[in-house]
Amino acid sequence: MREKSIFKMNGFAALIIALVCIGFGIFLIVTGAIPEIIAGVLVFLLGLIIATSLTIVQPNEAKVLTFFGTYLGVIRDQGLWATIPFTFKRSVSLRVTNFNSEKLKVNDLDGNPIEIAAVVVYKVRDAAKALYDVENYKNFIHIQSETGIRHIASTYAYDSNENNGNALTLRQNSDEVADVLVTDLQKRLDVAGVDVIEARIMHLAYSSEIAAAMLQRQQAQAVLSARKVIVDGAVGLVKAAIDQLTEQDIVDLDEEKKAQMVNNLMVAIVSEKGTQPIINTGSIY
Repeated sequence: MREKSIFKMNGFAALIIALVCIGFGIFLIVTGAIPEIIAGVLVFLLGLIIATSLTIVQPNEAKVLTFFGTYLGVIRDQGLWATIPFTFKRSVSLRVTNFNSEKLKVNDLDGNPIEIAAVVVYKVRDAAKALYDVENYKNFIHIQSETGIRHIASTYAYDSNENNGNALTLRQNSDEVADVLVTDLQKRLDVAGVDVIEARIMHLAYSSEIAAAMLQRQQAQAVLSARKVIVDGAVGLVKAAIDQLTEQDIVDLDEEKKAQMVNNLMVAIVSEKGTQPIINTGSIY
């Protein structure tokens, strides 16, 4: 089924003609003899037939017309129009529409249960396909959108780990995942004549049964990352201190003394608690 234009004419002119025919027919029926009454009935029926061809199209709306079960075409121009009489007219909104999906429980790429929901923004591109190629295009959009969201959620991991490396993740690459989701939904909704304008994840969280464990994991990763930064900085400071002592010939350090100094400096820098220095007033041996 494809959208196509249909014959139409100015509805105001047709409305005037219909009213004139109905009024003149009533006049003939009331005041005339038998021949005039028959003519009046015919004129009155003509006015009613013309009236059945009238239709009003609102802004950003389409009227899909069928004639005794046969699809004829679509009127997209707003206003009052006259078209083929005795047609059945159905309205389809062409406005941009959005809906929020339910929170779905899905397993991500790593098998972790997560909760995910998205907002989908769409508009009808082909009114005929929306009405006649699917049973109910709004329900079809909702169901297919949830199917697409589940598919995308199972394709990517919630967060990065040592297994997926630099692969896209749901939490860290929301823009890239949104683009993939739009592409996937567009393929699913083409059959309904719908254009997907935007689709974006609005809720993303671990499922309640593993949320506490995953929070501990994230905290542990944060602590390890912070420790790594501290250790890298401490190593640089210790190296700079030993190089400066050696270059300026302040003290002659053998390998054992260097090892002891490195140990003391690393403990002083890396330790979370304040260090208690021991002052040696005699020989270091």
